[in-house]
Parts: sequence; structure tokens; C-alpha cells
Amino acid sequence: MSYTKKNLDRVEDSAPKFGYEELQEARFAGQDLDAEATGVALMRVKPGQRQGFAHKHDEAEEVYVVISGSGRIKLDDEIVDVERLDAIRIAPGVTRALEADDEGLEYLAFGPHHKGDGELIHEGFWDD
Repeated sequence: MSYTKKNLDRVEDSAPKFGYEELQEARFAGQDLDAEATGVALMRVKPGQRQGFAHKHDEAEEVYVVISGSGRIKLDDEIVDVERLDAIRIAPGVTRALEADDEGLEYLAFGPHHKGDGELIHEGFWDD
């Protein structure tokens, strides 16, 4: 088939599997879209919360597009304010995590899919 269509709200929310349902939603749609080389995810950080972990990729460059709400993204040691329709390109090797303001934060993440290319950082990333 030359295309696949999927409503992102109908993609499984992975956050509950890992105990993060109080902080965020994480809907990884690559498999649902039959994507072979591209990753796409719908992420929602709940109002006043931070993502449950930070992460980085060794090979993949990603682009995040804020589709609603506002907050901050921490990129290694730099913190950047983000708002609706901001697009953020993140180079390989940069550790990142997002924090929502009082209205929450919803964004799309796009990038190439490299199996096994990811590292999660669970503790001490924000350190504030």
C-alpha cells in the first residue's frame, strides 16, 4: 500500500506500561503507520508536570513541534521556553526532556528510526 492513515489518539498510550500515566501520554505511531524508517509520536505532558525521564539518541536527529500549550525543554544544560507552533530540532547526542506549564503541553516528535538508538536518563536530569 502506498500510504497508511492512523488517528494518533487511537495509538496505544505507552506511558501507563511504565508507570508514567500521572505525568504524560506517549503515543508512538511508527508501527501503526507501517513506517520503515521514520518515527512519529504524539506526546502530552500533563499540566504542571515534567516527563518521567530524559532521553537522547546517538544517531537520530529529531524535530519536536509544539501543537498546544507551553512549557520548557531542557537540552543538555540549556533550558528553552516553548509555546504553540515552536519547532525544535534536536541533534544526535543531546539529552532532552520537557516540562509543561499550567495548561499542559502537547507536541509531535519526528525523526528517523534506528533500532536500539536511545538511552533513558531517569534520575537527576533537571536537578533544580
